[in-house]
Amino acid sequence: MIKARPAAVLFDMDGLLLDTERLIRDAIIAVMADFGFAMGGADYAELIGRPEPASRVIMRSRFGTGLDYDAMRAQVRLRIRSEWGPIRPLKPGAAALLAQVNAAGIPAAVVTSSEQALARAHLGHAGLLDGFATIVGCDDGANGKPHPEPYSTAAARLGIAPGAALALEDSHNGIIAAHAAGVPVIMVPDLLPATPEIRLRLLAVAADLHQVGRWLVAAG
Repeated sequence: MIKARPAAVLFDMDGLLLDTERLIRDAIIAVMADFGFAMGGADYAELIGRPEPASRVIMRSRFGTGLDYDAMRAQVRLRIRSEWGPIRPLKPGAAALLAQVNAAGIPAAVVTSSEQALARAHLGHAGLLDGFATIVGCDDGANGKPHPEPYSTAAARLGIAPGAALALEDSHNGIIAAHAAGVPVIMVPDLLPATPEIRLRLLAVAADLHQVGRWLVAAG
């Protein structure tokens, strides 16, 4: 499903490289219950792939001004830290795919809705940081996903045309961002399915990162 060798591979992080969306979702839902708010998986789905400022707006709109968002996020961070420490689990095939891309001499970048420093810390603990030529965090520009700016920024930093790159995403917001930037994108679903509307923006849907690796081999 990859027709030609890409000039670069642009990886999302949470839910794509790191198996973090479930632990973040479960922590937020649990803390919100402690704060007296009933939050479900559908509420969390609205936040997937969005940067923190956008998530703040959505949560306050959904749960009202009675929610102390900053206090809630602080408790979420404490909960995750106490349960997981600094290490975040990898998605199946993440390390192998990055090693494959590096060995092929294809530049790799991370395009994430997390802050730059947080992304570097998590990727460093996971042993992946040195495999990336650049990292674009949500604080590296004026607009986060689903705006195309993060992907346009990554392509510009690598000195390539967006259309020559390949993006790998798990979230609808990330797919919208990559597609709008002109980057061909493959979805590797995590918490969200490949809906008919999203499929219109996709090069393909992969079962996992191992399948992406096989497609890259076939593309040469």
